[in-house]
Amino acid sequence: MEYFTIFFRSILFYTLIATVYRLMGKREIGELSIMDFIVSIFIAEIAAISIENYKKSILISIIPISILVALQIGLSALSLKSSKIRNTIDGTPSVIINRGKVNFEEMLKQRYNLDDLLTQLRDKEIKSIEEVDYAILETSGKLSVFKKQDDKKHVYPLPVIIDGEIQEDVLYQIRKNKVWLEEVLRKENKRVENVFYAFYRDKRLFIIEKDKVNNKL
Repeated sequence: MEYFTIFFRSILFYTLIATVYRLMGKREIGELSIMDFIVSIFIAEIAAISIENYKKSILISIIPISILVALQIGLSALSLKSSKIRNTIDGTPSVIINRGKVNFEEMLKQRYNLDDLLTQLRDKEIKSIEEVDYAILETSGKLSVFKKQDDKKHVYPLPVIIDGEIQEDVLYQIRKNKVWLEEVLRKENKRVENVFYAFYRDKRLFIIEKDKVNNKL
C-alpha cells in the first residue's frame, strides 16, 4: 500500500508540475526568469517532501503549489502591463561590450567577470573580443552578441523606447539624446507614453504605438 501511494504521488506531481510549466508559459529552462526559477525550486521541493511524507495529506502540498502558481501568473500579468514591475522582477539587459569597448563598470555591477565573457563568446565561436561590436547580457543570463561586420549592414535594431519608457543607455550608444528623440516623435505626431516599442536601425527610428498592439491582442 505504501509503495502504491508513493507511485501514485510521483505520477501525480509529475503531471502537476508539467501542467504548471505550461500555465507559466515557459518552454525551456533557459527562458526562466529569476522569479520563475525561484518558484520552480519551491515547487520541486514541496513535491519531493510530499512524496517522502506519503502519510500526510496531499493537500498540504497541492495548496502551496497552487498559491505559488497563482502568484507567479499574477505577477506575469502585471509585468506585461507595467515595464517598472517587469524590470523590478526580471531586471534589465546589460550592455557588456559597447562599440567594441568592454564596459567593466557594468560587469562589476552584474558580478560578471572576464572569464564568463570569454566563455560565452567562445560558445558563439568568437575567438576574440575585438570581433565584437555589441554584447548584451540578457536577463536570462544569455549573452547576445553582434559582430562588427554585422554593424556595417545595420542588420539589428536597438530599442530606444520600450512600453513608453526611453532607454537612455541606447540613446547614448547610438550617439543621440532626448532632444533628438522628442523632435522625431513630434514630427511623427506621437508621444513617448503612447509608444509601445521604438527601435533604431539604418539611421531611422521605427515606431509601434500601443493602440496598434492593443487592437491585435
